[in-house]
Amino acid sequence: MRLGFDKKRLIIYVTCGDPSADATVDIVCAAAEAGADAIELGVPFSDPSADGPAIQKAMQRALAGGTGLRQSIDVARRIRARSDVPIILFGYYNPVFVYGVPRLCRDAAAAGIDGILVVDLPADESAEELVPSARAAGVDVVPLLAPTSSPARLARVAALSPAFVYYVSIAGVTGAALTTAADLPARVAEVRAAVGAPVAVGFGVATPADARAVAAAADAVVVGSAVVRAIERNAADPAGAVARLVRELKLAIS
Repeated sequence: MRLGFDKKRLIIYVTCGDPSADATVDIVCAAAEAGADAIELGVPFSDPSADGPAIQKAMQRALAGGTGLRQSIDVARRIRARSDVPIILFGYYNPVFVYGVPRLCRDAAAAGIDGILVVDLPADESAEELVPSARAAGVDVVPLLAPTSSPARLARVAALSPAFVYYVSIAGVTGAALTTAADLPARVAEVRAAVGAPVAVGFGVATPADARAVAAAADAVVVGSAVVRAIERNAADPAGAVARLVRELKLAIS
């Protein structure tokens, strides 16, 4: 992964195809220019079980507009033609399975995608097919961990030797309020030590104050629902709205 962790990093989530594929390219490039260190490019899916209302609605809009996994890869290719920002393809396993894991990894690499995060694919199952196919293609797999992850699960993730891990800060869905900041430093330190990799923290990070609190413990801060809401509320200039939010978040963690 080209995303180094020599300083605190800001990772921005964008639902691909919301409000359109063309707009997504502009939004991502604007976010990168404003200071986003990496982009999670969300693949629209009909049953996003880990996502809250804002992202669910964004996915419904994107699906209605015809954006799926194949189109998301094409959007990533178009972004790469304009920006060198690291791109992490973020989605659920059903579209990946239908597309074909080896094919996905090859096509992702050809499009300039740096990493793949599959929300509902546990580490032990990921190790069987996704990780070998991704490595063969030169793409990283980003594992997901939660407050409920056991020491055994941490050990399985450590065995994957990930570039970094995504730690879910709450036992809930995206967009929920951040309530665990006080407990976060100890848990992040535990995860970092057990896995031997940098830790990005997301879910519930909505404001610069949230980002600042999380960045005190984490190696990277992930912001998703707040970005999606900014896009929805600023139909005339979604890229500008996201750029303004990114600058505020980046300043908070610097």
